[in-house]
Amino acid sequence: MRFLNTWLLCGCVALIALAGCSGDDSTAGRTPSAPTLPSAEEYTSRPFAEDYGTRLQVFADYHAARCEEVDGPYGAAACLAYTGKAPGNGLLSSVQRSLDKIDGRQDTADFDMSGILRLLYQFRGTELLSREFLQAAESTVQGFKYWPDELADLEFHPVDSMCTWTENHFILFASNAYLAGQLYPDAYFPAGAHTGSDKMEIYRPRILRWLELRYGTGFSEWLSNVYYEEDLPAVLNLIDFCEDEEIVGKATMVADLILADIALNQFRGTFGSSHGRSYERHKKNGADESTRSVVKLLFGMNRLSFGSMAAVSLALNERYRVPSVLYEMAADLERPETVNTQRMGIRMEEAARWGLDYATLEDGMTFLTLEAYTHALTIDLFVRMLDEYHWWENSFFKPFKEYEILIKIAGALGVLPRFAAYFDKDLTRNLRTEANLYTYRTPDFMLSTAQDYRKGYGGDQHHIWQATLGPEAVCFTTHPAKWTRDGEPGGDSPNYWTGSGSLPRVAQVENVAIVLYDIDTSPGLYLTHELIFTHAWLPREKYDEVVERDGWIFARKGEGYMALWSREPYVWQDEGLDEDAEIIADGRTNVWICEMGRKALDGPFEAFMDRIADASIETDGLSVSYRSPSQGHLEFSWSGDLLKESGVVNLGDYPRYGNPYAEVPFPGERIRFEHNGHWLDLDWQTQERSASSFLGDR
Repeated sequence: MRFLNTWLLCGCVALIALAGCSGDDSTAGRTPSAPTLPSAEEYTSRPFAEDYGTRLQVFADYHAARCEEVDGPYGAAACLAYTGKAPGNGLLSSVQRSLDKIDGRQDTADFDMSGILRLLYQFRGTELLSREFLQAAESTVQGFKYWPDELADLEFHPVDSMCTWTENHFILFASNAYLAGQLYPDAYFPAGAHTGSDKMEIYRPRILRWLELRYGTGFSEWLSNVYYEEDLPAVLNLIDFCEDEEIVGKATMVADLILADIALNQFRGTFGSSHGRSYERHKKNGADESTRSVVKLLFGMNRLSFGSMAAVSLALNERYRVPSVLYEMAADLERPETVNTQRMGIRMEEAARWGLDYATLEDGMTFLTLEAYTHALTIDLFVRMLDEYHWWENSFFKPFKEYEILIKIAGALGVLPRFAAYFDKDLTRNLRTEANLYTYRTPDFMLSTAQDYRKGYGGDQHHIWQATLGPEAVCFTTHPAKWTRDGEPGGDSPNYWTGSGSLPRVAQVENVAIVLYDIDTSPGLYLTHELIFTHAWLPREKYDEVVERDGWIFARKGEGYMALWSREPYVWQDEGLDEDAEIIADGRTNVWICEMGRKALDGPFEAFMDRIADASIETDGLSVSYRSPSQGHLEFSWSGDLLKESGVVNLGDYPRYGNPYAEVPFPGERIRFEHNGHWLDLDWQTQERSASSFLGDR
């Protein structure tokens, strides 16, 4: 029984390492000399235990003690594995809610389906799942709609409003479909009007295509502290349960790279980098981001939350072994400085390079992983998809439904591409094309930027730059799109803190970022800008000191320093949720400058402030000349290069990975990470994966 193997492993680890190391305050079973581990829910800024077995045991104890709090199939899977008991009423009702959600074809049903499939594969040979559940789950799995072209049962099921196409949803639906077909190869799946074996044949190339693009070009939802949590369960389910060796091998390599991305771009447990997609709460609080449990389990930092899809999948996975070098990279906390450059995603104009055709429905789903709905090159194909897949009725496409007749007339006249090109800054605000990412990390701070990314375009959930000194001691700027915010009525992105009305032009060199805004006030079809100001998030109470002098705002957290400057006069928000945390600068254009420092290099905080305050800044419109105390003379404007005294600073055409641990050209083919005597070597062409060791080996 698969779950018993995991349970026995955890038991052995507990005896060998630290007996009774649970997330509560109990000391039962500990020897007097055993160290006291922090609570599983306590944020830790360095690995709380070097031994993976100890971290896994803490994870197991934490979930076993909270089974009454279970919500969702992944929490249920953890409880079954770590208690070895048949589910109680709380577990049963939670899982039944998931089955009802899937049967109702509600949005994010694919998240729940991946958990249901893990339950079926991992526990169906045990006595932990009742006959009633197995029958209900079988009916749900076989009756689900796994792709927008599965419309055979349309007369029995009204048109749904599931999102099936973004990067994370694509692989969740595809992996769910394949594993459902493998589980019931002879069964009939009415939505697609085919058997389980048919389903495996249909979805195999979709899975392999997604994996190939993620390995070679990275993620359009780059470094997402929300959606890496969704990608990992889909990939790990394939690794654990798929019987196709090629899929398993390639999925394993992609899982390695997702975890490498997190290891390279986190600061003491906070995944505080630029993100292709992120939301207000995830940006503001590193202890509340979706990847926190993965980081706590694998790297020993941040904190645990109950039932994380990705963390449970990692903890229960019996095939996937985490290479030790990824932990070593994440735990390399005292390196004086680390520069990591990465190129992620593809350019729309280079579709042919990646074997994509602007006219085929199958490739249309791949274009929509970039959310290329209304790009001039794909808008005709997208309108065809609206017709073919009955998407006019999908609630996500309600704005298009309102203009259906006009859109079809424009399509018949062949003018849609020109129309899309004219309004592209507004209409393509969801689009995520190639991004060149730069992260600079020291023991005391991290600064991260998507270099020169789509300046002036709308940004739906893009998070362009961030300074991080602690889980909540963070700073970033946006142009707010509208007054609403996440969780409020009408708070869909972009809103006050999520995404941007108009994206800035940002350039970073090591510890300095220059951020330029030119708010596009031209009439838009999707969003017309009414908020003519930019703002910064800098929560005073989360820092040890905040000082204002000579036009600068200085902040200190521990031995890390930050200086923030706005060309336009600013005011602090003095009421509401953002009191003493939001800095508002009126004006259609603005220049923000952020420079970071640390005691080890800059001396006392007062000395750092003195040098920054004495630095000269000259601006002319959106051109800025800044004599940085650390970087020397910098010049940057709305167009052209970032100039430094030593020459032009490269802002684009980055490698797949460029850092002290790996130098890999773009696109990735052979990828090798090395650090502290450990290594991981991946070769996509030969499908060979080797590592010096894996977590749990020592």
